[in-house]
Amino acid sequence: MSSVQINCVLKANEYSHTFLKGSSSHGILGFHSNMLLSNHPGEDRRSSATCLPSGAVLLGVFDGHAGAACVHTVSQRLFYYVIVAMLPLKTLAEIERAVEEERAVPPLLEWHKHTQDHSCPEGGATSFHSLRNYWQERLDEGLDLNLDLDQEEDGDRVTSALTNAFRRLDYDLSVEAQVHLSTQVHPFMSSPRRASLTGEAWSLSSPLRVALSGCTACVTHISDGILHVANLGDSRAVLGVQEPDGRWSAVSLTNDHNAQNPDELQRILGEHPPSERRTVVRYDRLLGVLLPFRAFGDVRFKWSTEMLNQVHETRPDVLSVISEAVRTPPHYLTPPYLRAEPEVTQHHIRPSDKFLILATDGLWELMHRQTAVQLVGEQLTGLQQQRPVMPGVGMTLGGLQRLLLERRGRVISVLEDQNTATHLIRHALGDDGYGAVAPNRLAKMLSLPSELARRYRDDITITVVHLNEPDT
Repeated sequence: MSSVQINCVLKANEYSHTFLKGSSSHGILGFHSNMLLSNHPGEDRRSSATCLPSGAVLLGVFDGHAGAACVHTVSQRLFYYVIVAMLPLKTLAEIERAVEEERAVPPLLEWHKHTQDHSCPEGGATSFHSLRNYWQERLDEGLDLNLDLDQEEDGDRVTSALTNAFRRLDYDLSVEAQVHLSTQVHPFMSSPRRASLTGEAWSLSSPLRVALSGCTACVTHISDGILHVANLGDSRAVLGVQEPDGRWSAVSLTNDHNAQNPDELQRILGEHPPSERRTVVRYDRLLGVLLPFRAFGDVRFKWSTEMLNQVHETRPDVLSVISEAVRTPPHYLTPPYLRAEPEVTQHHIRPSDKFLILATDGLWELMHRQTAVQLVGEQLTGLQQQRPVMPGVGMTLGGLQRLLLERRGRVISVLEDQNTATHLIRHALGDDGYGAVAPNRLAKMLSLPSELARRYRDDITITVVHLNEPDT
């Protein structure tokens, strides 16, 4: 691949957005985002939007598995649940009156999307019905507690709103799938109609397909100089901090929810009887099957044994299409084994906090967080404060040449990429082992045929959020 072809592939999904400076910017200058897919179809998604009532910014990266149906749906619906969870009861009451009177409801989100980003999923009526039920329940709870509609809820509203939104969307995905199953015609009907039903059951927007597949999510909410990160699974949020001496430090704002996290492992084991201690997590996977310990969808780790057996017995047409996606995992004794409760972190943005990297595990499998922060920091500063290369004691001419080539490679890559997310992808795939990009290695990684690409790299989705003013 030529350098032009390489850049064409790397930059195809670039997206950037800049926010107006001032108090309304909430401490965020803008963001750069990019995606490089290896699966076909891709199983990563990204979302970004401004909450119109408050001006707060929501950004997220989503990593799907067992297909793209769940990640496709969650990436489009989750932010609506977050904003409904956060809106004052008075505003929700006004929205409900508008719906009842069939008046136009003002938009709640201003989406920031690349032209190639996936549009909202089909089944909008079902999605809206579930969302409306959610805000109606919030209103009913407020009345039950005798809350004034102008009264704000106590506690950290953002943390509780994010947690409730994640839980509720996952609950609704499960309910919608069960309703879809119960309203389908019995499978032993005439074959033409059964074939039609199978197509409906396995379309990308099918509630059953959404619930049987799964996805992780890493979402940040930024408002009034405070950022909250809600994480579910093994994507990560890493803060880039510039120290007084100009050096860059990486601060993790998330924990991976998998077997490599001792606290998460103990949580999973503690939620099930001691007799299952050897079967709940096997080969570092949940029930020996699933890597993340928290996720949306994946109802075969959440539904009761009776419910899963019902799918087996009544929907052979679905089983013939879905195959292993609905098979009951081994040692399935005390469900649920999986939850969609995020771990939420709150952080007050400081002048030294320059950016936040949100990325799916496709990046972190290839790059350490400190390396990522260093690359973004150097890209943002343009290497203007670059120190001259000084030969060290005992350094050979070959070693000095290697340092000079490394410095040259970094300067070239900085000039090539205005988008910091693209800069990270370029280095993740083309790293030569010395901090520079090897064009031949990058070309090989980008030209792998689709049937081989997944063996060498996962889908990579990155959003780099630029914080504070440049001179603060």
